[in-house]
Formats: sequence, C-alpha cells, structure tokens
Amino acid sequence: MLPTDSARCRELEHPDVANFSISVFILVGILVSYLPQHVKIIMLRSSRGLSPLFVLLGFVSGTASIANILTLPESTRDMACCSEIGRFPCAAALLGIAQIGVQWTCFFFIADEEGANLPTWKEAVIVLALSLTFFVFAFLGSVIFAYAAPSHIRAWANFLGLLATTLAAIQYIPQIITTWKLQETGSLSVPMMIIQTPGSFVFAASLAVRLGPGGWSAWGLFIFTGLLQGVLLAMSLWFIWRGRQARKSGSGLMAQR
Repeated sequence: MLPTDSARCRELEHPDVANFSISVFILVGILVSYLPQHVKIIMLRSSRGLSPLFVLLGFVSGTASIANILTLPESTRDMACCSEIGRFPCAAALLGIAQIGVQWTCFFFIADEEGANLPTWKEAVIVLALSLTFFVFAFLGSVIFAYAAPSHIRAWANFLGLLATTLAAIQYIPQIITTWKLQETGSLSVPMMIIQTPGSFVFAASLAVRLGPGGWSAWGLFIFTGLLQGVLLAMSLWFIWRGRQARKSGSGLMAQR
C-alpha cells in the first residue's frame, strides 16, 4: 500500500473548480484533436505521408511518458490519497494521469491503422513487436523500482521522461523528412496539428501546476513536442498555401487560353 501524505490529501479533498474545468477541457481536447487524423486515414484508406518510424517512436515515447507520470512520487502520492478522499476529489486529482493515458490510447489506434497500411507485413510485425517489447520493459522496470528500489523511483521516472523527450525529438525527424520529400501533407492531418500545437503548451502548464517543479520530466516533454510539432505544422501550411497558389496560377493560364 502506498504511504499517504495527510496534508496533501486534505488539499486534494477540495478540488479547485477552475483547475478541474481546465483539466477536463484539455482531456476532451485531446480526444477531439486526434479525430481529424483518424478520419483522414479512414477516408483516404491510406497512410501515405505518415512515416512508420513516426508512428513507432510516437507509441514508444507515449509509453515512456505514461510510465513516467505513473511512477513520479508526486503522482503516487496523489494516488495514495484516493483511499482517504471521496471519489470526485480522487478523479480530479488523477486527471493529469488520465490526460496522458488518453493521449497514449489515441496514438495507439493511429499505430494500429498505420500497421494495416504498411508496405509489407514484416514492417507491421516489426513495429508491433518493438512497441510491445518496450511496453513490457517499461512495465517491469516500474514494478521493480516501485517494490525493490523505491528510493530510486524518482530517478527511474526522470529517466523515462528524458527517454520520452528524446524519442519525441527523433520521432519528428523522419516525419519532417517524409513531409519535405512529398512536398505535401498526405495523410497527415493539419487540423489535428492546429489543435495540438497550442494545446501542448496548455497541457504542459496544467501538468506543471499539478506536479510542480519536481515533475519537470513529465510536463517538459509537452513543451518540447509542442515546439517540434509547430515546425511540422508551419511546413505543412506552407505546402498547402503553395499548392493553392499553383492551382490558381494554373486556372488563370487555362482561362487565358
């Protein structure tokens, strides 16, 4: 059983309405932000424009991120309080964990759709196998540190957070290269990025309020990914604008003829 912090539990027993409302808004926003990407893949029946490495690294990074927030002492402290406070205060206290869990789940379904469209079954198997291998590694590592070496649990959580950030950085490189080579967005959803880019900074701020400076490895990830996604979004918007200008020029030439 996790040890409880009485002072923290008393604080959580009376959730801040404004912070709770913002957290719920972010949770719903995460779900809504992924819908355009799923819809675009389904409508096109293709994942053209999505890099398999982008999907793989995104899934692994998401796994490291959720393992990070679950093992941070600040999170385990709040989870322990659920045995002493009501259901609603408990749910409000764990919304930060729920937000990252929902984001991981949404990306998992993108990985599933992407896997069905990979060029060969071998690539699909490799992506799935590597994803599951890391999931098992993160799960077992977290259990071992939680029960066998609890004094080192923060170091493990910070390692997972830094790993998630590193993988997120590497994740966007193949996607940026893929988009640059195609000179178009393909199956990559611009509406999703328009929602998620500013949303990443709001999400990071919400987690920072919940976890404090000690949770830097959790909320720092979303500041970094927001910046990288902003680069990809700017590139995508440029290609869309350029394509429209080219079509207008082509239509003008046809009219003159």
